[in-house]
Formats: sequence, C-alpha cells, structure tokens
Amino acid sequence: MKPPAFPEGKRFAFSIVDDTDVATVANVGPIYELLKALGMRTTKTVWPFRWHGEGSNFASSETLEDPAYLAFVQRLAVDGFEIASHGATMESSDRATTEAAIERHRALFGTVPRLYVNHSFNQENVYWGTDRLDDLVLKRLYARVNGKPAGYYQGHVPGSPWWWGDLCRSHHEYVRNMTFSSLNVLRANPSMPYVDPSRPLVRSWFSSADADDCREFIDLVTPERVDQLEAEGGVCIISTHLGKRYVENGRVHPQVERALRDIARRPGWFVPVSPLLDWLRSQQPKDTAGSLPSGEWRRMQWRWAIDLVRRRLQRSR
Repeated sequence: MKPPAFPEGKRFAFSIVDDTDVATVANVGPIYELLKALGMRTTKTVWPFRWHGEGSNFASSETLEDPAYLAFVQRLAVDGFEIASHGATMESSDRATTEAAIERHRALFGTVPRLYVNHSFNQENVYWGTDRLDDLVLKRLYARVNGKPAGYYQGHVPGSPWWWGDLCRSHHEYVRNMTFSSLNVLRANPSMPYVDPSRPLVRSWFSSADADDCREFIDLVTPERVDQLEAEGGVCIISTHLGKRYVENGRVHPQVERALRDIARRPGWFVPVSPLLDWLRSQQPKDTAGSLPSGEWRRMQWRWAIDLVRRRLQRSR
C-alpha cells in the first residue's frame, strides 16, 4: 500500500475521537488545553441531553444541559475542535428525543454534527451488535458474548420506537464501525472511508484504533509504535474516553503528556477526524471511491474480532 502524500509535506496523520462517557469539564478540560497548546485538533463527541432515569453507568457525565460544560464545548468549537454526536444521551433514546437532540446541536453550534458514534448498549444504535457483521460465524459468536439478542439495536429498523436511520443518513456524513489494536488504521482498513451498500442508512463508515482509557492509550502510543506510524506514512485515529483517568488532580497524566508531546514534535498532520476523512476520500481513485473490496471487508471483520478478544482478555487481568 502506497502511503498517502499528506498536505503541507506532513508524513503521517494523527487524530482522536473522544467518546464523551463520564466526561466533565474537570476531567477533560486540562487535556484539551494541552492538545490546543500542542497544535493538535481532535474530535469530541457530546450528549445534548441529561439522562433523567435511574441506574445509568454514565450518570456522572456532563451534557450540553450543564451550562459550564456547554460553554467549555462551545469554546472548543471556536478553537477548531470538531464537535460530534454520541447520540441524544447516555441511555436509549426514542426517535423524538434523537430528533430533538439533532436540532439542539444545530441551535447551539449552527450546524448538525458531521460525525456520529454509536454508544454502548443504546437501542437506537445504527447497524450495531450482530448487524454490524456479515460473517455468519462471527455473528453467532458475537451474539453469545455481547449479551444482547439479535435485533436489540434498532436505529436502522423502520417502524421501531428507536428508528432514526433516515435522520442519520440525512444529517451525518461519517459513522464509526470497526476498531482495531493497530495504531495505523490504514493497515486494517486501507479503503477508509467506505460505503457499504448493504447498510445504506450510513453515508460513509470509518475505522479507528481503540484505547478505552488512559492506560490503554499509553500502551498504544509508545515511541516505537509512533516511529512505525511515521515510517509507514500512516493514519492514526484513536477512539478513547478522555474522561477515563487522563487527568489526575487537575493535571494531565504525565505519561500521556509525554506521549502527546512526542507525537506533536513530529511532522504529523493533526486535524479533527471529519476533515481527515474528507481528505482521505479526495485521494481515492474516482472510479473506485468509497468502495470496500470484499476481501478487505472479510479480513476487517476477523481482525476486529481477534483484536476485541485480545483487548478484553488484557482488561480482565
């Protein structure tokens, strides 16, 4: 695979998708200040609404209904960070709530999010659970370990209370699907961003590396791995939760800061995810733009499954 020729003579690309789970101004503010100071611009997902029910694992999270958090996120937008969607709120939302969340985002930021990320076990997730897979063996295995029955996720199912697939198609340009353990995502998904004709309610899909929390991020972005990313002329998009222990007592974890400073000193292109995907799409051959070869898709599904098992085993230790 020939490395992309990045803008401005840069030799690799690096960005982050910050899933907003458990995020507050206090536990993510300092790392965004660091990213800004280092000249890095990334993508932050948000929830427009609080959850008013009980029993959520994400009840400590702040949302756009919290004035200080809203002001913080609006400053991020002004500073060039991308504000994306993680759904309407931290638990399952019906169509009316999802539509209201899209309109609230438009009212607060002047536009709707270009990028959307499914959240955890929300039933309005689009093409999630076994519906994100085509390989029959993997579908059966994933149904056993995921703990949710086939058909649980219904954002793409017309007539369901959770249906909003038409809104997803009309409003969001990019949706995340597979995540991998490789820092250079193009090694797993060189055709990214891609279109999947069998899942027509998503305009374009993208893949990312996975680091659930601070410790996994530190393990992922070692100098040796970043050396390899730079040598390969690769593209790194890390999906993580910056609210999960990246900040301790108001300060960015020292190993995270060291890693980000090491990356920032290199000749990387540090842009939010949607502009990066726009650029990658512009580099695709016109006659095959957006297409995903069947062999690549088969390999992606198995690599995703193997990486998922490895990560879960490591987290259980």
